[in-house]
Amino acid sequence: MVTLIDNSALKPRHPEKANRPDTVVLRKPDWIRVKAPGSPVYKETQQIVREHGLVTVCEEAGCPNIGECWSKKHATMMIMGEICTRACAFCNVRTGMPGPLDPNEPENVASAVHKLGLEHVVITSVDRDDLADGGAQHFADVILAIRARNPKTTIEILTPDFLRKEGALEIVVAAKPDVFNHNLETVPSKYLKVRPGARYFHSIRLLQKVKELDPTMFTKSGIMVGLGEERNEVLQLMDDLRSADVDFLTIGQYLQPTKKHYPLQRFVTPDEFKSFATVATAKGFSLVSSSPLTRSSHHAGEDFAALKAARMAKLGH
Repeated sequence: MVTLIDNSALKPRHPEKANRPDTVVLRKPDWIRVKAPGSPVYKETQQIVREHGLVTVCEEAGCPNIGECWSKKHATMMIMGEICTRACAFCNVRTGMPGPLDPNEPENVASAVHKLGLEHVVITSVDRDDLADGGAQHFADVILAIRARNPKTTIEILTPDFLRKEGALEIVVAAKPDVFNHNLETVPSKYLKVRPGARYFHSIRLLQKVKELDPTMFTKSGIMVGLGEERNEVLQLMDDLRSADVDFLTIGQYLQPTKKHYPLQRFVTPDEFKSFATVATAKGFSLVSSSPLTRSSHHAGEDFAALKAARMAKLGH
């Protein structure tokens, strides 16, 4: 008889970071503290997520807004598993070799969206560099399943960069999500250390190409600040996004997940976030969300309504 011992629980969440020296995690200022989750609706949302075997970026990335969002039955679904093929220095999602795709996941996501009664849903994923199309067809299958079960629900996707995956973007755009989001995460000077597996100008081009494929589709991108970037670098990034005709920009505070992650340089003040919002609006973004607790999918439903209203206003309706 052979006894199999499961050592998966003993494996580090981020093996590539295990040997890095510890860094000091700065104490959070008052303006970035949030209440611990635990309301009855929060627990109901948690139960629905568990029943359908779903992974959420809310949990995996340690989002500070999980208490607020889940108490409103808002959850960002993370498809294609919980293990990412990339090893970004800022991210708390588990790193390693993912398993095969779950063919039942599209229907499970659609069913959860129905049970939660979502008017607007955000779907994101881990990076799947191991797949020939980077998971593009799976994204499309999830979008189509949600539409079939929930025809009135609007769909926002937050995708990987599909680096070196020819034709992948076209597959996703053809599925017609209402909002296409791809985050730049940080300024180009920080990519080598913060986002080493990605390429800044490839991400800009990805967002630009979405608009070329479907000019009516809303596009969105977000960054973190507090990583040591200079103000002028953030302003240049805004110009780069506007050159790609991106509609919506989010800017939030980087929060260091563990002592092994990229060290937080500073907490950006609320006034600085307001200043970024003022400049970004002047540069022509239809919508800007800039605050310490801003995250890509935070208040996504309300933001989508505001995006539609801004477009109608530009068209004179």
